[in-house]
Amino acid sequence: MQQLTEKKKVTIMIAIITAMFFAAINQTIIGVAMPRIISKLGGMDYYSWAITIYLLTSTVASVLVGKLSDIYGRKPFILTGIALFSIGALLSGFSTDIFQLITYRGIQGAGAGIIMSTAFTAMGDLYEPRERAKWGGIMSAVFGVSSVLGPLMGGYIVDHLDWHWVFWIFLPIGVIAFLLIMIHFPKVPKQEGESVDYFGSLFLTLTIVPMLLAFSWAGNGPGKHAWGSWQIIGLFASTIIALIVFIMIERKVKTPVLPLGLFKNSIFTVSNLVGFFLNAGMMGAIIYVPFFVQGVKGISPTMAGYVAMPMSIAMLGTSAIAGQIMTKTGKYKKMALGGLLVMTFGMVLMYFMSPTTPIYLLVIYMIILGLGIGIAMPVFSLTVQNAVAPQQLGVATATSQLFRNLGGTIGIAVMGTVMSASMTAKMTQLSGAMGQVNNPAAADPALAEKLSLFTNPQNLLDQPKIEAALASLPPDLQPLFTHMLDMIREAMSYGITTTFLTGAIVAGMAVIIALFLKEIPLRSGKMGQKPEGEAGKA
Repeated sequence: MQQLTEKKKVTIMIAIITAMFFAAINQTIIGVAMPRIISKLGGMDYYSWAITIYLLTSTVASVLVGKLSDIYGRKPFILTGIALFSIGALLSGFSTDIFQLITYRGIQGAGAGIIMSTAFTAMGDLYEPRERAKWGGIMSAVFGVSSVLGPLMGGYIVDHLDWHWVFWIFLPIGVIAFLLIMIHFPKVPKQEGESVDYFGSLFLTLTIVPMLLAFSWAGNGPGKHAWGSWQIIGLFASTIIALIVFIMIERKVKTPVLPLGLFKNSIFTVSNLVGFFLNAGMMGAIIYVPFFVQGVKGISPTMAGYVAMPMSIAMLGTSAIAGQIMTKTGKYKKMALGGLLVMTFGMVLMYFMSPTTPIYLLVIYMIILGLGIGIAMPVFSLTVQNAVAPQQLGVATATSQLFRNLGGTIGIAVMGTVMSASMTAKMTQLSGAMGQVNNPAAADPALAEKLSLFTNPQNLLDQPKIEAALASLPPDLQPLFTHMLDMIREAMSYGITTTFLTGAIVAGMAVIIALFLKEIPLRSGKMGQKPEGEAGKA
C-alpha cells in the first residue's frame, strides 16, 4: 500500500483515526458512568466482571488477529472490529441486568482489540517507519483527546440524560468509520502458502485468559482471592502448562500465530519488555489518582475530571511533538529514555504528596507525568515495526499490544495489593488514636452506625455522605470525628502514594531495560535499512 498517492494515504489515515477515536472514546466514557449504571442494573458483586471481560476479550482478540491480518489483509478485520464494537455498544445500552451487560461488554472488548491491533498495523502498511513516526504521535494523541472528553461526557450524560446514551451517543461515528474504511481502504491479496495456526491460537488463548483472571481476582476485598489461595495458584498453574504446550506447538507448526523467532530480535524483545513495564507503572499508578483527588482531597467527581485534564493535554501535545521529531531526525533512543525518565520523576514527586498538598502542586506533578508518558508511548510501537519485515507487521504489532495489555493488567493488580496493604498498615499504626474516638459511641448504637462511615476509607469517595453524617452529629462530638476523619485520610493518602512509589520503581525498571535498546535508522522510502536478526527474514 506504500505505492498509493499521498492524498489517498491521508484519506485512509483519517478513516483509521476515526475508527480508533470511536473505540477510545467509548472506553474512556464508561469509567465515570459505570458506578451509576451498576446502581441501576444491580449486581454490585459482579461489577468487576464488566471490566474484566472487556479486558480479556480485547487482549485475546488483539493478539490473535495479528497473524490473520498478515495473511488476509487488514481491511476485513478492521471492518469486523468496528462492527463488533458497534453491536456490543448498541446491545450494552439495551441491557436489563448485569449479566447481559457483561456479555455485551465482552463483544465490545473483542471489537476494540481488533480495531486497536489492526489500526496501528495498517499505519505500518501505508508508511515507512520514518514517516510513520508523526502519524504514530497523532494516533497516540487520539487517546489523549479521548481521556479528556470521555470522563467529562460520561459524567454529564449520567447526571443529565439516561445512562443508555453512554453507549449510544458515539455510534454514528462508528458508522462513519465503517463506511470510510469500506470505501477507501484497499484490498490486498491473500499471502500464498500461509495457513491458520488453530492449535497455537487455542493454547495462546489458554495461556492469556487464566493469567489475566489470576491477576484480576487476586488481592483483598469482595470477590477477591488471596494470592496463595488454591484458585489463584490453580490459574497460574494452568497458565504455565498452556504456555509450555503453546511453545512446543509454535516450534513445529509451519505458520505460527506468534513466531518465536521474533524474540531473537533484540529490538523487538527490548521494546516489548519496556512496553510491559511502562504500562505496568503507568496504569497501575494513574488509576489511583482519582482516589487521591476525591478521597484524600475531597474533590467532587466532576471537578476531579478537570484536575486530571492538564495531564491528558500534556500527554496529547508531547506525543504529537515526539512523532514529528522522530520523523525529522530518524532517531528514537534519546526520546525513549527522556520520556521514561520524566515519567519516573513525575511518579516520584507524586509519592511525596500528602492530605495537605495543594491542588496546584498535584496538577503540576500530573502534568510532568503526562509529558513523560506522551514522549515515551509512541516510541515502542514504532521500534517494533521498524525492526521486523513488512510481512510480519501484523503479528509484531499485535505482540506489542499484548505485552502492553499484560503490563497494565498486572500493574493494576499489584498496585491494588500494595495500596491495600499499605493502608491497612497505616490504619493499624493509627489505631491507638482512633480507639480514643470510638469511646463516645460505645453506648449509643445510632452513633456507632454513623461512626462506621468514618472507619471505612471507601466512604471518603462519597463526600456528600460524609458531610451529611458529620453535620448530624452533636456539636461536642464533631471535632473528635473530624480528627478521626483526618486520620483515615492520612491512611488513604499513605496507601495511594505508596502505589505511586511502586509505579516509579517499575518505570525505573523500564528505563534500565531501555538502555539496552539498539538504535537503527528509521526506514524511509529512501533508506534500505534491513531489519535486525531473524525477525527481519521473509
